[in-house]
Amino acid sequence: MNECSVVLMGNAVSEVHRHTTSNGDVMARFRMVVHERRYDRTLERYVGGESSYFNVVAWRHTAENVLASVNRGDPVIVSGRLRIREWTSDTGQLKVSSEVSVQAIGHDLSRGRTAFSRPPRAEPLGLQRVSTDAA
Repeated sequence: MNECSVVLMGNAVSEVHRHTTSNGDVMARFRMVVHERRYDRTLERYVGGESSYFNVVAWRHTAENVLASVNRGDPVIVSGRLRIREWTSDTGQLKVSSEVSVQAIGHDLSRGRTAFSRPPRAEPLGLQRVSTDAA
């Protein structure tokens, strides 16, 4: 299978939005920006370049973790599959968007600190704990 894998380092520029599909799968979606930085030899310093915006989509358990962890303005690193979508708007204009389907995501620890915690695991159906306390 051919796919375009990318790693993006940037900032979340929107709040994370929760969506649920018709079959009950949870999806988290937000936009992020990646600012180009390059070294200018004449100025002898790094300068800012163009900015690129991406729609980021996470599914199921990863989506739940993104919803609980990522906020607007957070520095994030996203690894995933890149898709470029083209469509024609109602006015006849060609529109293009870039979307990354998350394989891995986290905060950029070169720019701050975060605390990791595992979410509680749901008990499989039929294996709920039975209390042995005497009433």
